[in-house]
Amino acid sequence: MQLMASAASKDLFDTYVVPELDVMYRVARSITGNPTDAEDLVQDTLIRAYKAIDRFDGRHPRAWLLTIMRNAQINRVRRKRPSLLRDPDTTMAIGANTESEGRTPESVVMDKTLDAAVESSLNEMPEQFRDAIALVDIDGLSYSEAAAALDVPVGTIMSRLHRGRKFIRNNLAAGPGLNQ
Repeated sequence: MQLMASAASKDLFDTYVVPELDVMYRVARSITGNPTDAEDLVQDTLIRAYKAIDRFDGRHPRAWLLTIMRNAQINRVRRKRPSLLRDPDTTMAIGANTESEGRTPESVVMDKTLDAAVESSLNEMPEQFRDAIALVDIDGLSYSEAAAALDVPVGTIMSRLHRGRKFIRNNLAAGPGLNQ
């Protein structure tokens, strides 16, 4: 009985997951910015997908997999945060590294300030807008894939994206030091 369930899971995995490997790697690479971390993230996503393949309904496999990937990445980032606090020397060395091609220290600081302001805006906005922005703008899903992942109509995704982007723009415009 266990062997038949395993064979059925393998067939489902081969049907729904394997064709999406290239897309998963591209998205993982854009999320992590590092080929090694991207491979680890795809591996983690594949393991989670295999464990849950029996519960998958077969609709929108790409959206399903990228949602798993996004959640896996969130968990990976959460696990890394405490380690940064345990080793302040490493954290300071990473923050002090400005050996970017032709970039001035001022531009590095401004980029970090802007990134922090955008991240802060994302964290402050209602979850429904944040989820839509994460799926479409960060993970690169189409509107219909994001709608399937969140189980809402495409028009709702479009509305949430508009409101979420407006929320970020308003926060950036009102932020101290960024609109001078």
